[in-house]
Order: sequence, then structure tokens, then C-alpha cells
Amino acid sequence: MASSFTISIILRLLWATIFISFATSMSIADKSPSESEAKALVESGWWSTGTLNISERCKWPGISCNTAGSITKIIFFYGSCLGVGNRFGKLNFSSFPNLVYLDLSRCELGGNVPPQIGDLSALRHLGLFKCDLSGELPPSLGNLTRLEYLDISSNGIHGPIPSTFGRLTNLEYLSLSANQINGSIPAEIGLLSKLVRLNLRNNSLVDSIPISLHHLTNLETLDLAFNKLQGSIPQEIGNLNKLYDLKLSSNNFTGLIPLVLCHLTKLKNIYLGVNQFVGSIPPCIGSLYNLVNLDLHSNMLEGSIPQEIGNLGALTHLDISQNRLNGSIPSQIGKLPRLSNLDLCFNQLIGTVPDISATQLSTINAGNGCYKITPDPFYGNKDFSPCVRSSVTNKANSKSPYYYIKICLPIAIFSAFSILACLLFSRFKAKKYNRVDNEQPAKNGDLCSIWNYDGKIAYEDIVAATEDFDFRYCIGVGGYGSVYRAELPSGKVVALKKLHRLEAENPAFDKSFRNEIKFLTEIRHRNIVKLHGFCLHRRSMFLVYEYMEKGSLFYNLRDEVEALEMDWMKRIEIIKGMAHALSYLHYGCSPPIVHRDISSNNVLLNSSFEAFVADFGTARILDLDSSNHTILVGTRGYIAPELAYTMAVTEKCDVYSFGVVALETLMGKHPEELLLWMSSPSPLVNMKLVDVLDSRLPLPTSQLVAQNLVHVATLALACVNQQAKSRPTMKEVCKEFLSRQTSLGIPLRMISLFQLAKQGMHMGESSETCNVESLHEMLQ
Repeated sequence: MASSFTISIILRLLWATIFISFATSMSIADKSPSESEAKALVESGWWSTGTLNISERCKWPGISCNTAGSITKIIFFYGSCLGVGNRFGKLNFSSFPNLVYLDLSRCELGGNVPPQIGDLSALRHLGLFKCDLSGELPPSLGNLTRLEYLDISSNGIHGPIPSTFGRLTNLEYLSLSANQINGSIPAEIGLLSKLVRLNLRNNSLVDSIPISLHHLTNLETLDLAFNKLQGSIPQEIGNLNKLYDLKLSSNNFTGLIPLVLCHLTKLKNIYLGVNQFVGSIPPCIGSLYNLVNLDLHSNMLEGSIPQEIGNLGALTHLDISQNRLNGSIPSQIGKLPRLSNLDLCFNQLIGTVPDISATQLSTINAGNGCYKITPDPFYGNKDFSPCVRSSVTNKANSKSPYYYIKICLPIAIFSAFSILACLLFSRFKAKKYNRVDNEQPAKNGDLCSIWNYDGKIAYEDIVAATEDFDFRYCIGVGGYGSVYRAELPSGKVVALKKLHRLEAENPAFDKSFRNEIKFLTEIRHRNIVKLHGFCLHRRSMFLVYEYMEKGSLFYNLRDEVEALEMDWMKRIEIIKGMAHALSYLHYGCSPPIVHRDISSNNVLLNSSFEAFVADFGTARILDLDSSNHTILVGTRGYIAPELAYTMAVTEKCDVYSFGVVALETLMGKHPEELLLWMSSPSPLVNMKLVDVLDSRLPLPTSQLVAQNLVHVATLALACVNQQAKSRPTMKEVCKEFLSRQTSLGIPLRMISLFQLAKQGMHMGESSETCNVESLHEMLQ
């Protein structure tokens, strides 16, 4: 009995001890996160704690906390990285059990990714884009099993992808692009069944695509371009039935283009260029009705072009150049309603190019040689090649350069003569601008004047700089002229717009040319490409423009590398620059000027991605006392809808075109479908703004950037209003850009296009500046 009693007492004491220990540990656990976080923040050196109160750390720059005061987010963006730098590894990551969001993108961290980062057990978002990191990826990243978003792109990471990545089964977004990662793609990647976007482009990956990738049935984007991958495309890729973006360009893939691709009916983009694919182009590709871009260039494909390509009604870009294709060009290609870029260069094709509308195409290349047409006659489109020869007619090699220009001219006539712009130099006074007397005849009795440079630049000097306008210096060809890159004797690089000979020999055109120059030299604005001078010579006429290193906005949005360089703030500033230029033309010039051909091809970018409006060949001085009826000009896809039934040109036509380009800049592509929905906005109700933003860029986590995006999108939607009178003026748009930004009130992901379009409907109804607060109230 006593023994039983003793045992009972011992058991009770044991349970009491366990309970007290448990309660104590819980109490310690409740206190430890905030205490350990505070200590870790001080010791990290990321913040200058001498000027910050540790008890108010939840208000420190970049920090967000939950209701219990524990840190949940650390975000530094756009130059707000404080003193993180090489102190990245000094943060005690294990002290942040509730941290779910860590983004240090564009912070110059340097060094390796610290292995201790794997201690962030609650982390769901890790952004280390463009942080100047190096070394290998630590296997401990595989410990972040709750991770949904991982971006370590654009660094100097080398070594293999750790097989431990297979543990990240909640991952939806994975980008390791633009590094030096080598080795093969681990088969364990196939375990990431929730993955939606996989971007491993621009690395040094080898071996073949692992078959295990067919388990990624939620995958929408697969980008493995610019690696050293080899072998054939596995048949199992046909299981990825949600795939809309397939990019395998610039690898060493071999074999046939698999027929299973034809089962992926959601595909919008297929990029298989610069590989070693053989065989023919599968005719079943014609069943991919959603296909927008098809790029098969620089392979070893043979046979004829399948006529089934004519079924691709959504196709805008077709590049099958530099293959071994033969036979005639199918007439069905000429019936593709949305085709704007066609490249058939360097094949063995015969016959003629189908009759494609000149107002439809922005670029055509055809034949064993090639000819190219573009509405951007200006500089900077570095991938553009001049009109060298055209073997479509098999007569190219014996002809003069003007022969090829004549081939291009009928198709390119729409691009219109571009006497660049309402440019510059507000009333060139000799003392103010150090301008030499431009009325003095140069050599041979002809005028040749370059402003802001020492002395006269004679025609012979230009000839020497371009080696008599050799095609090697040609960077663009348009309907009325060619553009050349030239380095002047001073060392300054400029762009020369040289008129085609047929135009230069026309006396009436010569007079118009001189009058236009006199007018253009009176105008100046920082967002309009500068006119440096001109040359009127009996042999040719040309204009001298400021050179734009980055080329057109169109090119940069469609180049994968350049598009990533244009982050959200750069794109917002580009849109603002366009707006200020147009506002100047409409309200700063007397009389007002309507550009009439605003498009992404006519917006040029300098080395800092600043925007400059160009190509004023179709610009018209706005006579306020007339109806301004004229012929229809402009670029397809950017022309205001009212011009379809009336030829009255007003500044609201430019406003519409501006809205299209602004949306294109945010979306990374032409907003064709969105513009169709604007006429009946009911489909916009269930579509979120984030659904149409350029998916190549991560969504902004900075509140300020998000506010700017919403603001710009609202203005852009207002500008593409189907009713011209309901669009805001460009002056109102510029005032809006200067207005005070307010908090969104709801997360960016919840904002619908319908909300923004509804708000935009009222922007053009008053001459007063729109009230930004109304947008804020609407989103509450």
C-alpha cells in the first residue's frame, strides 16, 4: 500500500516538473523572437542603429511586422539598400522565425549567398535579383520548403544547381537566369509540381532536358535559352498542357521538332532558333491557333514551308531564316491578319513574296540574301541589316544599292519621310549656341551645316565618315531614306538620315525639304530627338540627328535582355518622357503640332533608357480654324479609331497613340486584345492589372512603385478611350504625373482593369486636373 502511495507521489511530482518545464519553455518561446530579432538587427550592421530606436524597429526602413511585433518582411528596392552591402552574411537568419518575405533585389551585396539563409524556415519569397552575388548556390536553400518565389537571376553565380532544390515543392516561380551556372538540370526539378515559371536562360547548362520535367503540369513558361543543352526535345514535353511560353533558343539541340508540340494548344511563343534541328517544319503547327511568335531561325530545317502556317491567325512574328528551306513561299502567309515581322532570309526559296499589306508589316526579310523594311528609319536597331541583296528574284548580285532600295520602297512607303521632329534649338542664336553661319555655301556651292560643332562640315567630310554611304554604316532603311551611323571629325557620333535619290532629285520635294528644316530648327524639347544639322547637295540630301544608343522602344521591349534592364521605374519614366514631349508639341508650339505617328518604333532610347520622340515625317501643324482633313497616316495598331470613319486630325489622335504605347511599355507587348476589350469593357471585370503586366519582370514590392504603376495604367486606359472627346489632353496627363501619389488601399494583386478603366473614363471630361483621391476612394 505504502509502495503504491510512494509511486503515486513520484508520478505527480514528475508530471508537475514536466508541466513547469513546458510552461517555462513556452514563455521563453513567446519572448524570444522579438528579443532575438532586435539583437540580430543591431549586430547585422544593415541599419545605422545609432539614429534609430530599437523599440520602434517595425518602423525602420524596409521592415514590416505582424500584430505581435515580430518581423515578417524585409524589403529594400531601388537604391534603398542602406548599408547592407557585404554585411549580407552578418544577419543571424535563425533569429527570424516569422520572416516570410526577403527581397534585396538590385542591392550591391557582393560575396556568396550565405548558407545560413536556409534557417529562414517560414520564408515564402526570396528576391536576390541583380545583387552582384558570386560563388555557388548553397544546398541549404533546399531547407526553405515553404518558398513560393525564388529569384537569384543576373548575378555571377557559378557551379551546379543543388539537387536539394527538389525539396522546394511549394515553389511557383524559379529564376536563376543570367548567371554562370553549369552542370546539368537536376532531375529533382521535376518534383516541383506547383511550378508555373521556370527560367534558367543565359547560363552554361549542359546535357539534355531531364524527362522528369514532364511532371511540371502547371508550368506556363519554360525558358532554357542561351545555354549549352543538347540532345532532342523529349516527347514527354507534350504533358505540359498549360505551357504558353517555350524558349529553347541558342543551344545545341538536335533531332526533329517533335510533333507533340502541336498538342500544346495554349502555346503563344515558340523560340527554337540557333540550334541544330533537322527535318521539316511540322504542318501540324498550323493547329496552334494561339501562337503569336514562331522563331525557328538558324537551324538545318529542310523541305518547304507548310501552307498550314496560314492558319495561325494570331501570328505576329515569323522567323524561319537561315535554314535550308526550298520551294515557293506559300500565299497563305500573305493572308495572316496580324503578321508584322517576317524573316525568310538565307534559304533556298524561289518565287516572290506574297502580297502583304505595307501598312501591316514592320519588318520583311526574304530570300537567300535578304531585304528588310521597317517603319523606324532611325538608328539603334542593332539587329537590323541593310538592303544588301534580294535573291527572291535571283538578280541581286548584279544590281546597284538603289535597286534594292527600289524593292523595299513600295512596301515601306507607309513609313513616311521622317524629317525628325519639332526638334530643338529654340531659335539658334549664334552667341547662345555657338553656331556658325549656316548660310555660307560649302564646297561645290551646296549648303552643309552641322550646328554646335567647330567649323563647317562639308559634303566630302560626311562621305569620308561613311565611306560614301557604305551599307556597313547603314542602321535602318525606310520608305524615303536610309539612316547611317557616322563619327564626325570631332569624334561625336551622329545619325544621318539620307534621302533616297528619287526624292532628292524632285525639285518640289527639295523646296519642301528646305522649308521644313527652317521650321524644325525653331523647336526644342529634352524629350524630342535633336536635329544637329543638314546637308543640301546636288548629289544627295540628308539630315543629321542625335544618335540614340539603345535604339527604339519597340526593339528594347522585344529583346529579352534589354527588357529585363527596363525595370518598372525606367518604364514609368519612359512613359512620362513621351507625355512631356507630346504636351510640348500640342501646347508649347504655336501653332500646335500633331505628330500623327506615335508608336514604339518612333520612341528612341539613349544609353540611360531616357525616351525621345522621333520621326516627324508625318507631323502636321494644327490649324485651329480648319477641320484638318488629310490622308490617313500612322502605324497600324496605334491609329485612333475615329480616323476609320473621319479624316479629321486632332491632338486627341496623338493621345490615343500615346495610350497604346504606354500600355505596350507596361505589358511588354502590343495591347491588341486589351484594346478590343475596351469597346466592351465587361471582360475587364475579372481581369487584374497584374495579369497583363510584363511577366518578365517581378511584381513590385515597393509601395511607391506599385502606386506609380497603377497611376500610369489608369492614365493609359483613359487615353485609349474609344470616344476622342472623353480622352484627357496631354497637358492633363502631364499634370497627373506631377500630382501627389496616395496609398492604394488594397493590394496590387486585387486591382482590376475594370476599376482603372472606370476611373479613366472621367479624365477627359474636364479641363481640370483629375483628382487622384477618387482613385484611392474607389479602391478602398
